[in-house]
Amino acid sequence: MAYDKFNILTSSAVPLPIENVDTDQIIPARFLKATKREGFGDNLFRDWRYNGDDTPKTDFVLNNPTYSGKILVGGKNFGSGSSREHAAWAVYDYGFRAVVSSFFADIFKGNCLNIGVLPVQVSPEFSEKIFAAIEADPKTELEINLPEQTITLLSTGEKESFDINGYKKNNMINGFDDIDYLQSVKEEIVSFADKLPY
Repeated sequence: MAYDKFNILTSSAVPLPIENVDTDQIIPARFLKATKREGFGDNLFRDWRYNGDDTPKTDFVLNNPTYSGKILVGGKNFGSGSSREHAAWAVYDYGFRAVVSSFFADIFKGNCLNIGVLPVQVSPEFSEKIFAAIEADPKTELEINLPEQTITLLSTGEKESFDINGYKKNNMINGFDDIDYLQSVKEEIVSFADKLPY
């Protein structure tokens, strides 16, 4: 399944300055029964967003209309815990196209890259600058430039570089998942196979 192509994303951001956010908090286990990658956004951070009677918790950031955007800025060690890929699905289905943190759990990071969510790891210092800028002005925008592998705080012009696997970078720029990539090089695979001795 192809995903949105990712080139340069300029957006305001939703701040979640909580450390050690695990995948069960991102999408509780009771919502993992579905097999299609749809509808999970409704239950993103379900237990933090809603009371037991399903009324929204007004003090949770996703229920605060002050904050919006396609970028989620999380605290250190975002996506720890179980390996459930549904956590990345929930982030994508809600509408986020990038998550920024000073540290990601490896499996969550990989799951995001597989489905079109860009995990941008920044230094703790730059993370604090982002949180401070959003607190001062919720409309603060970030620019995430995937080809250049940079993230810029547009209000100040401060910028950092981030790392990404070259194969995953190419897939995100083209909107490919692993199957799409194989389809894109199908002729090369066939040509190579034809040259093999039998």
